[in-house]
Amino acid sequence: MAITDVVVPQLSESVSEATLLTWKKKPGEAIQADEILIEVETDKVVLEVPAPASGVLKEIVEADGSMVTSGQVIARIDTAATASAAPAAAAPAPAVAAPAAAAPAQAAKAAAGAIASPAASKILADKGVSAEGVAGTGRDGRITKGDALGASAAPVAAPAKAAAAPAAPMTQSLDGRPEQRVPMSRLRARIAERLLQSQQDNAILTTFNEVNMQGVIDLRNLYKDKFEKEHGVKLGFMSFFVKAAVAALKRYPLLNASVDGKDIIYHGYFDIGIAVGSPRGLVVPILRNADQMSIAEIEKTIADFGKRAAEGKLGIEEMTGGTFSISNGGVFGSMLSTPIINPPQSAILGVHATKDRAVVEKGQIVIRPINYLAMSYDHRIIDGREAVLGLVAMKEALEDPQRLLLEI
Repeated sequence: MAITDVVVPQLSESVSEATLLTWKKKPGEAIQADEILIEVETDKVVLEVPAPASGVLKEIVEADGSMVTSGQVIARIDTAATASAAPAAAAPAPAVAAPAAAAPAQAAKAAAGAIASPAASKILADKGVSAEGVAGTGRDGRITKGDALGASAAPVAAPAKAAAAPAAPMTQSLDGRPEQRVPMSRLRARIAERLLQSQQDNAILTTFNEVNMQGVIDLRNLYKDKFEKEHGVKLGFMSFFVKAAVAALKRYPLLNASVDGKDIIYHGYFDIGIAVGSPRGLVVPILRNADQMSIAEIEKTIADFGKRAAEGKLGIEEMTGGTFSISNGGVFGSMLSTPIINPPQSAILGVHATKDRAVVEKGQIVIRPINYLAMSYDHRIIDGREAVLGLVAMKEALEDPQRLLLEI
């Protein structure tokens, strides 16, 4: 027997612990090297834990829902075992899998009270009988093959369903009015904590402006087909907002700064956070050195962020840092909002849906595609002058997008 430990991946310095989600394998099952065994949820991302070697999963040390830290052993693999040995090794599975949804201490207690021999475990599993309901006549109360053969066929919940129990909602009915209580995921709890912290720690003020998107729309319509053919990605609008934001941040560095105690840190680089919705909540991956990226590079990176956010595969390092953020509620139909600053940043741009509106130009009422921009900022270091002028700079760049390409 050769044992290899399965450990929690290295977490970032800002993340002290994580939560195990659902095991994809049961003890006794054969596994291949690099096969995903379980996912670990931190307050920022969900990390996959691959098998470090091929063999048979010998033991699950930490059950679903357990709190774990970097490098902690959560399972053990017998690398000397082969797939043909898996059925025998899998025998203890019913005794372990059933309490897997409980806390580790509860799981250990339940497993200790219902120990079955390999042959007995297989018979019980085939009959759909819970080991906990069988009286063992063997040594130390061990369930023998004879005990299993004589056990009545009382149904037992499938291990797969038991594994999902930590996420199952608690349902109750009050006078026929049902309610469900569902615990927050670590990511959602962290989002709530950070947003509340932002409102408590920052003097948030929001300034608004409107931008005529006709220039961007015309430029996009003119080149979108050639752009997609050349770069393999669609030409969207977000790259223009990123370029416009960077242009404004260069002119008004306070918008790109952050507060550290009683100091103001001016960042000489432009790392733009792009708010992306995911099944587990809002995440903000970072465009590093956005000022050095082309329109195509920005579009490709944002498309990749969106895809991997949906799959829960963004890395911690991709969401760490950032000097300024952009939130695009317009993709969901939002017309106006006041975005909340993403600490320790000092400003955030909110982008909304572009709609045809009646506006006055040279004394005439005309129809133009208008987008309302909102920029929230930390009034502790950014005065209204810098905030308003910064947003005006973004407006002017978007209304004359050729300037963005020429960087003037």
